[in-house]
Amino acid sequence: MMAHESFEDREVAELLNGEFVAVKVDREERPDIDAVYMAVCQALTGQGGWPLTVIMTPDKKPFFAGTYFPKRRRYSTPGLMDILNSVAGRWNTDRGRFIESGDRIVRAINQAAVIEAGEPDEAPIDGAMTVFKSVFDETYGGFGHAPKFPAPHQLMFLLRCHHVRRDEKALKMAETTLTQMYRGGLFDHIGYGFSRYSTDEKWLVPHFEKMLYDNALLAIAYLEAYHVTKRELYRNVAEKTLEYVKREMAGEEGGFYSAQDADSEGVEGRYYVFERQELTGLLGREDGAFFCDYYGITDAGNFEGKNIPNLIKNPAFSEPDERIERLRAKVFDYRSRRTKLDKDDKVLTAWNALMIVAYAKAYLVLGKAEYKNAAKKAEAFIAKHLTDGDRLYVRYRDGEAAHRGNLDDYAYYVWALTELYACTFDAGYLKKALRFNQTALDLFWDNEGRGFYLYGEEGERLIHRPKELADGAMPSGNSVAAHNLLRLSRLTGNPGLGELAWRQLETYAAEVKNYPIGYCFFLTSLLYAFSDSQEVVCAAADGDDLHELRGWMQANFLPHISVLVKRGEDDPVSEAAGFVREYGLKNGKTTFYVCSGNACSEPFNGIGELAARVK
Repeated sequence: MMAHESFEDREVAELLNGEFVAVKVDREERPDIDAVYMAVCQALTGQGGWPLTVIMTPDKKPFFAGTYFPKRRRYSTPGLMDILNSVAGRWNTDRGRFIESGDRIVRAINQAAVIEAGEPDEAPIDGAMTVFKSVFDETYGGFGHAPKFPAPHQLMFLLRCHHVRRDEKALKMAETTLTQMYRGGLFDHIGYGFSRYSTDEKWLVPHFEKMLYDNALLAIAYLEAYHVTKRELYRNVAEKTLEYVKREMAGEEGGFYSAQDADSEGVEGRYYVFERQELTGLLGREDGAFFCDYYGITDAGNFEGKNIPNLIKNPAFSEPDERIERLRAKVFDYRSRRTKLDKDDKVLTAWNALMIVAYAKAYLVLGKAEYKNAAKKAEAFIAKHLTDGDRLYVRYRDGEAAHRGNLDDYAYYVWALTELYACTFDAGYLKKALRFNQTALDLFWDNEGRGFYLYGEEGERLIHRPKELADGAMPSGNSVAAHNLLRLSRLTGNPGLGELAWRQLETYAAEVKNYPIGYCFFLTSLLYAFSDSQEVVCAAADGDDLHELRGWMQANFLPHISVLVKRGEDDPVSEAAGFVREYGLKNGKTTFYVCSGNACSEPFNGIGELAARVK
């Protein structure tokens, strides 16, 4: 709205170009700039959001910040023209006051960023569960009131709470939310994939934009729910989501685009909605009525006189229906002939890494080679187009990679590489994960304190160097880095990584207690750290395709179990995890060792024995 009202307006443009240097920042390409100046806005106004409007001195020190401003004053909200005219006049007569204000703001932001470390314990896990239970919507799932955001990392945490603590309420909250999100209009029942968030409590009316990261994280959550419950609904939703991504968001070389727009013909949601008469005319009276009744499509409509297809009132929503699928395909073809939705064709390293995690987990859980191939192809795209030695770039578009990678890029990429190792047992992925994890430590780790900075030693110096701990729409880079350090330390037996993992947990210990549900991905790492973990080493016999081992992993949800495979004496996995060099075959057959703490079991054969020993 602000772009249309002001930035495309000639009068505003003349004022901006005459008195200011106007800079428009894509926060997806420069999350470091966004994070720094969003902190300023929150400090000055008590709240943040987008669009973010900041006025600063030539040396980048801000003295004014806010979010949306209309062109002209509207009720109590000042107009952008009023603000710009006032600042321009005072800059010429009293600029010293602006400069002094900017200096004070910068000092305050840096002082407020000091992190108080502490001793990690499980209290934040208990605190988060208390909050979740108090704000859970028993009817429609989700937490709190509208608008409702998916926050799949919260659901991943709840699934792990159920797994570790046998907390049935945690499972119920996750399942109810996953089920109701699918039933509403947040999920596109005609073309698949999830929109960004719901404007209402029922998940019916979404903001129709579809983001790659949402669909990646939601696919992961549904896959894990299926892994835990074996409920076919979750498998179907995950597969439909991955089908959408493959069809709409995948480039020819394997990279994934960032987003699909909400607007067509200048109207949000027009592409997605239908009139009942329109569908009965397309499908015929009998089939049309059946289709409309199935998806809650009425003459009155449920969105501005038209209809968002949904299953909120359909009791048979979880049962496959061949007739509906045939009709849905026909409606999809019809809808596809509407004005095409614009697509943001940036390929972002961090978001692509999340998609790799989703496809790798899909192969691990469902066993379909197409998912493994998609994950490997996307990783190859990052390696070819977004990597320079051991350095990552933020984005690739039109043949150009740009901007030095930030913490999220490295943390998500290392996570993706460890998931690729888990589903392929290709030691190359594990070695690369260790390499890029070390680069992340070199570039972002605070050697004088603890925790990871958002942007690296080689990045552009801004007025503040933040450490983002809290999760947003995606898990924070610090949370994912904690998970990576724990997982890699246990996979490789590297005590140095384990010590760093503990220091990373100490980074959060004090802050997370104030609002634990804002740090759910960190809490999954805390659960991991305080839970009994086991590492499985498999010395594979020649010719063993490890079908039984993969089947055992596919059948069981094992979030805290690491599996390391060694194929022969010269397997490069020994370079990543030196302790496995001494582990060989027993009776000439594939042999297993189960390790916990600093001790490993005697070698044994047979997947049945492995299943009995690993819980």
